[in-house]
Amino acid sequence: MSLHRLTRIVMGVPNVEQTAAYYADFGLVRAPDGGEVFSTADGGEQLRLAHSPRRRLVELAVGADDPDDLDRVAAALSRLGVPVDRTAATVSAVDPGTEVLVRVEIAPRLRQTPAPAVPYNGPGTDARLHRRAPGILRADPVRPRKLGHVVLGSTDQAASQRFFLEGIGFKVSDTVRGVAAFMRCSTDHHNVLVQQAPVAFLHHTSWQVDDVDEIGRGATAMLEADPERHTWGLGRHHIGSNFFWYLKDPAGTFSEYYSDIDCIVDDALWTPSVFEENAQALYSWGPPPPASFLAPEDLAALMTGAHATAG
Repeated sequence: MSLHRLTRIVMGVPNVEQTAAYYADFGLVRAPDGGEVFSTADGGEQLRLAHSPRRRLVELAVGADDPDDLDRVAAALSRLGVPVDRTAATVSAVDPGTEVLVRVEIAPRLRQTPAPAVPYNGPGTDARLHRRAPGILRADPVRPRKLGHVVLGSTDQAASQRFFLEGIGFKVSDTVRGVAAFMRCSTDHHNVLVQQAPVAFLHHTSWQVDDVDEIGRGATAMLEADPERHTWGLGRHHIGSNFFWYLKDPAGTFSEYYSDIDCIVDDALWTPSVFEENAQALYSWGPPPPASFLAPEDLAALMTGAHATAG
């Protein structure tokens, strides 16, 4: 795959400083000058906050290998009738349904050092003897390793899906019938999902951590600071298989810690499935999702432009 990862996002929020403090607590590393740029452990600078009257995803950047990849993307977008801005190192276009500027850029592939192997005891397997589980001994703050995926609301889901699949060059991993496709630009099961919505908005961002203990530790620290941040978790998704815990930032956007997502290296060895719109499409186990996760409470305000800051 010539596309290989999400490189960064720009989030528009009405309350920049409050939201910046949240993502610093979340474990992203803030720029030394205290600005609104944040880094992950492996992906470098992957989040920038910008002021916006309402919360939204302003920009999504996707890594590509070389100029030939950019040429293919530019040609594909043009065939869809989408205006394209081409430079030597980028191709940019706006998806009208999500109102997101998608920028495909030449970028190095991500190199990640494997997390230390964690020994688990189980029936008939004593992998850890005479010592406590490493997960309960960790004391360092949780640091997300990379940006994994974003979920967007679109006023024209079908057109937005064509934009990402036929224009940018994403591939389908799985589909929820009549609702959305889980689309990937990397070996992760999904990097973008677009759902029909009455207004363009950012539903959530998702950030990889080492394992389920890091999910639990990260969420626990976030909730100790502010219990109102909790949204949904701990659980395990069925589509994508990843463990998850969702929290909510002061602008109203959900942020997810995740680990152990499905990995697709050889397209020929993965068969996409079609799921019905039911609980299985959301999760395999865990608490039921709250109504506010399925339909964010500020949707009406976003539609009228009366979105108020939270937190």
